[in-house]
Amino acid sequence: MPEADGADEALNRVNMHSKPSDLRIIDMRVAEIVGAPFTSALLKIYTNQGIVGLGEVRDGASATYALMLKSRLLGENPCDIDRLFRRIKQFGGHGRQGGGVSAVEIALWDLAGKAYGVPIYQMLGGRFREKVRVYCDTDATVPSGTETGKRLKQRMELGFTFLKMDLGLMQIADVPGAVVSPAGSLEGYRDHPRRGALKTIEERRVRNAVYDLHNVPHPFTGLHFSDKGLDFLEQYIAEVREVIGMDVPLAIDHIGHISVQNGIRLARRIEEYVPAWLEDVIPWQYTEQYQRLQDATTVPICTGEDIYLKEGFEPLLRSGGVSVIHPDLLTSGGILETKKIGDMAQDHGVSMAIHMAESPIAAMAAAHVATATENFMALEYHSADVDWWDDIVTGLPKPLVKNGFITVPDKPGLGIDDVVDEVISLHLRPGVTDIWQPTDHWDDEYSWDRTWS
Repeated sequence: MPEADGADEALNRVNMHSKPSDLRIIDMRVAEIVGAPFTSALLKIYTNQGIVGLGEVRDGASATYALMLKSRLLGENPCDIDRLFRRIKQFGGHGRQGGGVSAVEIALWDLAGKAYGVPIYQMLGGRFREKVRVYCDTDATVPSGTETGKRLKQRMELGFTFLKMDLGLMQIADVPGAVVSPAGSLEGYRDHPRRGALKTIEERRVRNAVYDLHNVPHPFTGLHFSDKGLDFLEQYIAEVREVIGMDVPLAIDHIGHISVQNGIRLARRIEEYVPAWLEDVIPWQYTEQYQRLQDATTVPICTGEDIYLKEGFEPLLRSGGVSVIHPDLLTSGGILETKKIGDMAQDHGVSMAIHMAESPIAAMAAAHVATATENFMALEYHSADVDWWDDIVTGLPKPLVKNGFITVPDKPGLGIDDVVDEVISLHLRPGVTDIWQPTDHWDDEYSWDRTWS
């Protein structure tokens, strides 16, 4: 028998339960988990041919953001990804509000890849690299740069060649005289709003107060680093560099709710330690302030994990206010939108790192974009200490992150065979009793959604 050529081989891999053109969406269900490392809602989209697409809602977001889209997708061909995305993208938004649209978009790509028997990166135009570099994010939970440096050194010994740590308000919040703040305001930033059921009106009032505090934009908090605080932060990163050396890239995150002026002061203090970037210093919406910040320092300025859609990134890129963009696929609009964002950034001479703090589903979606985007720099990994992270899915290499890289398999769709129910059932979000439960009550959700008359 003659050897099959490339076209024949591709046809041999097409799922022939029926024709891909006859594929239809028949159901959508979720499983909500915690600890991987944060709260996530895993998504399954089911079809009439038995093919199931996997997606994931952004960490910390509500599964409702995805489920509310179900009635607008039932009966559709999931391979019509762009058309369906244009239908539902009006229901997404910045931050966690982009999570539902993005989760669905990723699941559609998984389904299309499985239907046609090709990996997602191939449908995006092919590879720029064989392996995807991963940067290891490590929370700086101790008031000691030396101790944080030792933790980062352990990451390097695991093979990571790119690192990130916290440096900002929370490292000096307990140092007398380090932070100038309105009386009583600093204490509120030590807590985040609690998720789940509350028993009393007073508990709800307290949670709402914490929620409101964390939603005060940085320029309006009245928080400032004193010179003593900046001395401490400079010493902190100096101690970290003393342990890990100067060769490895070290990005900086979680500066705190401080003003652009304080961001400039901090950036100038730490320039000699050559941060890979300074991330989310102020809310991404303040384009002119980002331009001031980048113009005032040689440290690369980075933001983007909370920006929805390509047009959300455009003002920042045009302004020159960022040197690195940092989209999260589970907010930005999913796989194709993030590919477009990366290409647009390249036109402006800006590199792209990718934010990712979820399960292997989100990791693989991001890895496919990373391998298919030329100006990609590094992909976040926040689960180095989660010993069951690799066990969430089957069909991928174990460990998925090996020696600081992800190798994207040449398998259809995301490359994941399935989610392991036994594993995720051990890590359910409090208040959730089971996984993949029927969602029939979303089947007939309807509104007249046209945004013009």
